Amino acid sequence: MKKWVKIEGRQRRRKIIRKKISGTSDRPRLSVRRSLSHMYAQIIDDTVGKTIVALSTLSPVVRENAKKDSGNVKGAILLGTAIADAGKKAGITKVVFDRAGYLYHGRVKALAEAARKGGLQF
Repeated sequence: MKKWVKIEGRQRRRKIIRKKISGTSDRPRLSVRRSLSHMYAQIIDDTVGKTIVALSTLSPVVRENAKKDSGNVKGAILLGTAIADAGKKAGITKVVFDRAGYLYHGRVKALAEAARKGGLQF
């Protein structure tokens, strides 16, 4: 019962955040999703409904460096730097951060700070 309350709370927060945040061609949305063992990040242009860049800890770029650290803060840092590099190659420097209802803490915070260090501006 407690698990469903937690999931419903996150989904409610996610809906509130998505009402306020939208990615444009000038400032696409950096969306984050996490599971117990992996993290996923996408840069999305919501005006045309296209994903510009998508990476995860399962991607070959991150996977070879992460090895066993794919589900923890170290993996999130590697993913953050990789998504920043991929964004730069696609010509993206400014993004809107969508934490998808997750608390800005732990892996989500580590990914965001690594992306900022990599050159993305939120």
